[in-house]
Amino acid sequence: MSLRLAFRLLCFCLLAAAHPSSRRLLLLVSAAERTNVASLPGLDGALPSRVETGYVTVDEENGGELFYYFVESEGDPGNDPVLLWINGGNRCSVLSALFFEIGPVKLAIEPYDGGVPRLRYNPYTWTKVASVLFVDSPVGAGFSFSRDPSGYDVGDVSSTLQLTKFVSKWFSEHREFLSNPLYVGGESYAGKLVPFLVQKISEDVEAGVKPVLNLKGYLVGNPGTGESIDYDSQVPYAHGVGIISDQLYETILEHCGREDYINPKNAICAQALNRFNDLLGEVAGAHILYKKCIYISPKPDDGAIGRKILEEIVVENHRPPRPPMDCNTYPNYLSYFWANSNITRETLGIKKGTVDEWVRCHDDGLLPYSKDMGSIIKYHRNLTSRGYRVLVYSGDHDSVVPFLGTQAWVRSLNYPIVDDWRAWHIDGQSAGFTITYANDLTFATGGGHTAPEYQPERCLAMFGRWISERSL
Repeated sequence: MSLRLAFRLLCFCLLAAAHPSSRRLLLLVSAAERTNVASLPGLDGALPSRVETGYVTVDEENGGELFYYFVESEGDPGNDPVLLWINGGNRCSVLSALFFEIGPVKLAIEPYDGGVPRLRYNPYTWTKVASVLFVDSPVGAGFSFSRDPSGYDVGDVSSTLQLTKFVSKWFSEHREFLSNPLYVGGESYAGKLVPFLVQKISEDVEAGVKPVLNLKGYLVGNPGTGESIDYDSQVPYAHGVGIISDQLYETILEHCGREDYINPKNAICAQALNRFNDLLGEVAGAHILYKKCIYISPKPDDGAIGRKILEEIVVENHRPPRPPMDCNTYPNYLSYFWANSNITRETLGIKKGTVDEWVRCHDDGLLPYSKDMGSIIKYHRNLTSRGYRVLVYSGDHDSVVPFLGTQAWVRSLNYPIVDDWRAWHIDGQSAGFTITYANDLTFATGGGHTAPEYQPERCLAMFGRWISERSL
């Protein structure tokens, strides 16, 4: 921020303190800090709809700010639903969801030449039917940051409460979307946080806290629950798809029981589970039919690329290893160079001195995070009983959070079946299977751990039908 802008902000703050009616001026100054993105580095041509990036302060004491990408619907943004999307993983940037799953652009799969990776249009973007508000959460994920290092010490509960504050502040400055139907979505570990976030938003709505949001429901994909079923279901799943033998499965059932496979009960159980983990490790966990990728290092003669990187990339302390181009993780590799390009940061309006190096996920564990929420099934039960619409979808080739476990906890809610188990179709072909329960709860299958990444056409059809309140 320039000294001139800082001085103007200080003057407006002093003015607002003396004259409450000046609050509107403050909002205008804040709005001026948003960045309208007409196109993106590496993309030929303009974006198919309006894109805005920006920051929202969620921790005033420590200076914690969440970064967001807002992509308007390509249809009717004035009336189409708004989907708030958060990412799973270990402080993984929401850019993963934008690039690899439901956003309007994808990275072009081609050899990296040292410049800004090229982008291409995603024909199956969910922004065809909804505006999507992608948020880098918690603080420390993607381009979100804290000015005081203590602001990075968050967990399930505190980061979700910060998201609640984010939502309130964002809609306060985007009142043109207040009447739009609001949904919240996320996958994997974020699927554990979404119900709690919706619970907190719903409490504010029902208490009349302004701005009053038009909250309609939420969706979660291959979601964690905080229950042991998330992990325990891997054993019957691996047996059902032929990864482990009948004999090993029977040994596990006999000596380990049918649950709590994290803590072996005896030596035979421990030995059986070790064998189980070895066999499960032979396949790609997120999609058992995909190639299990082995990372390779950059070639020794990549000097020309290295020189170009030094000119265009901010820093590369955590430059990822390069997988083969035919691996589905290759775009993850490219995303590092795109996000750390100086031109990308300028285009997105990234505040200088806040994030020295963008990484897709913080797998090193250096930033503290407390998994302090426990089971969230009670929130699913509470929200569905209060009229909020829910879509739970499971990539049925995912061994990380298998559909068997998800299906089990959905059934545990004991809701009557409205539309029994059946296939749902695209162009006359089965795209997966679905069942609908009372209280507007829909369960559907198809794809891998992050289903839209593996089945983009099917998942757009699924989301589009559900968000418009049509049957799958």
